[in-house]
Amino acid sequence: MATLNVFSQNAFEATSLTAYVNKQPHIPSMLRNMGIFTPKPVRTSTIWVEVKNGQVSLVPTSERGEPIDQNGKTKRDAIPLSTVRLAKGDRITATELQDVRAEGTEAELKEVQVEINERLNAIMGDIDLTEENLMLGAIQGIVVDADGSTVIRNLYTDFGVTQPTEIDFDLDNATPASGALKKKCMQVVRGMKRAGGNAITPSTQIYSLVGDAFWDDLISHPEVQGAYNNWMAAQSLSNEVGVYKPFYWGEINWINYRGTDDSSTVAIGTDKAKFFPVGARGMFEIAYAPAEFMPFVNGRGQERYAMILPDRDRQAYADVEVYSYLLPYCTRPEALFRAKRT
Repeated sequence: MATLNVFSQNAFEATSLTAYVNKQPHIPSMLRNMGIFTPKPVRTSTIWVEVKNGQVSLVPTSERGEPIDQNGKTKRDAIPLSTVRLAKGDRITATELQDVRAEGTEAELKEVQVEINERLNAIMGDIDLTEENLMLGAIQGIVVDADGSTVIRNLYTDFGVTQPTEIDFDLDNATPASGALKKKCMQVVRGMKRAGGNAITPSTQIYSLVGDAFWDDLISHPEVQGAYNNWMAAQSLSNEVGVYKPFYWGEINWINYRGTDDSSTVAIGTDKAKFFPVGARGMFEIAYAPAEFMPFVNGRGQERYAMILPDRDRQAYADVEVYSYLLPYCTRPEALFRAKRT
């Protein structure tokens, strides 16, 4: 019969468990899988983002021998951004281990490891979902907590820039003017490239995550319908379903974002669209800070930390806990555009 003494094995040390959780496959999440956030492990709980307010200007002509035009000093600001802590646990009681058959130490350890792994995977799923929610906020410039309303970081305020005005795509117009929708797309494309400055490269692509009603009206719009039908036909030939996959039109990759099934916990508003660049230099980063426990203090931050905390007094239970200290953010929030269906 397994006992809580098994947790004295090296396999359950904090460093060993942390190595385990950082190797686990994550629940599929679109923004995480896109890889747009560059990992930035740090040694402190607060990161500093340096902003250089340099400008590119025309150089006036001058006569030989005249004094040359001098560049002014480039202004640099350092903006502090604090990481946040995600923490969740589960308790394994002695009663739950009561009927684990032990045929020697190795068998006992193996059975308990299976139980621990199941608990860790369940917690990891919740943290993966939470990280997706934080990333979803970062591509909109405002990172919110699990309640959907508490603001963790308003990147527009942090960087001292103005949030771009929401664009009305007028998708419910029964008689839209010819080319009107394409002009809305060009407004987004030009605005993002200008606001993004040198972060936008020739290989940068613009993506838009849209809600269900926005998507349905977009693909049935007179300007888009023919192109979408052709795209769907091509998808059918490759045995791929079109929904929730990028559809390219108007120099934008459109995605009907699939969030949580309740369409509210992690979601794009049904009438909304959020635009962001992919492949922009240094625009999206995610900081990972070290854990608050002695084995990890002042070390480089890791994605996740895990540990087992046995009940030392009565050996009645052991707590399985997972922590993450992170912050996804955008260094040019003024380049994040948004739109509404109508």
